[in-house]
Amino acid sequence: MLHSGHVAFFEEASQLGDLYVGIGSDRTIQELKARKTINPEQERLYMVKSLRFVKDAWINSGSGILDFKEDMLRLKPDVLFVNEDGHSPAKEALCKELGVEYHVSKRIPHGNLPARSTTALRKECLIPYRIDLAGGWLDQPSVSKFCPGPVITICIEPDYEFNDRSGMSTSTRKKAIELWHTDIPEGDKEHLAKILFSYENFPGEDYISGSQDALGIVLPGLNYYWYDGGFWPEKIEKNLSEDLLVWIENHLYLLPLQPRHSELHVTEGADISPEKVKKLSDAAQQFWDALLAKDINATGEAMIASFEAQTSLYPNMLNEEIKQEIATLPKSAVGYKLSGAGGGGYLVVLSEIPIEKALKVRIRR
Repeated sequence: MLHSGHVAFFEEASQLGDLYVGIGSDRTIQELKARKTINPEQERLYMVKSLRFVKDAWINSGSGILDFKEDMLRLKPDVLFVNEDGHSPAKEALCKELGVEYHVSKRIPHGNLPARSTTALRKECLIPYRIDLAGGWLDQPSVSKFCPGPVITICIEPDYEFNDRSGMSTSTRKKAIELWHTDIPEGDKEHLAKILFSYENFPGEDYISGSQDALGIVLPGLNYYWYDGGFWPEKIEKNLSEDLLVWIENHLYLLPLQPRHSELHVTEGADISPEKVKKLSDAAQQFWDALLAKDINATGEAMIASFEAQTSLYPNMLNEEIKQEIATLPKSAVGYKLSGAGGGGYLVVLSEIPIEKALKVRIRR
């Protein structure tokens, strides 16, 4: 969906030299976003090549986040130019390896034109995403039956079109779009979350998605769900304190990783025991208490403890690529975890100072 935001992006990039544009193939978009493109690749290529700022363009020959790698090796450019939501540590590492300057642009509209993004132009984008901050997996009865505990989520405005299989509850969001099309309707939010949970988990299915996904999408703000061996929480605490939500927005960052591989089953090889589940429950509660106090160091420590408890239960959440990304986090990162069930997606990072090139989130009020 070519719009003025693209043109302004190309115009800015062309100021550095001859501009060559690699376009994601229809197949790659399907893999990353789990949807078809609005305009097919040849139509998109025709439009981009027609712009006066663009010297040449092509359909990238690879797949995934680094679908342009072989084309880049062929071209040997001086600069790789991406926008904020196109940034990933993998792209930056590739540029460092090849000696290519890496430039991340801010979304700046041309002149007095409105800010544009493809996501904002898609009606379905008004349905929020969710991030689970601590305690994830306790919404599964197979886990919380050993020890009750909380799961803590925030409801995220769809300022970016997050990749599929990336722990942002995209599968539940698709079900919400099927139900409600454009946005969460008016009405009792807990009741609406139950409708969404029931709609996603049809009777007779082998796997039941955790209810924190439906609750996290439907309930605005920051939320605490207490699970005790059931699919639905025994208790829900809602927090819409503006001071606290702004504090979270000012300290929380997302670093994109490769999406979770479709053949990866995170639950395989699970090692669930009462002792490990209690560690997860205790860490999530400590996270909640520290977060309410806006104690960033204690919040970060509890976030890491909750994540380590998760990965001890489900080792497939981690791989060597993710471990390397964690090892390269800046010293300002006091807390981190993987989004959702892990295996890829996004690193959720808590930091005292801004993290360069990372995505910022906006919490739904």
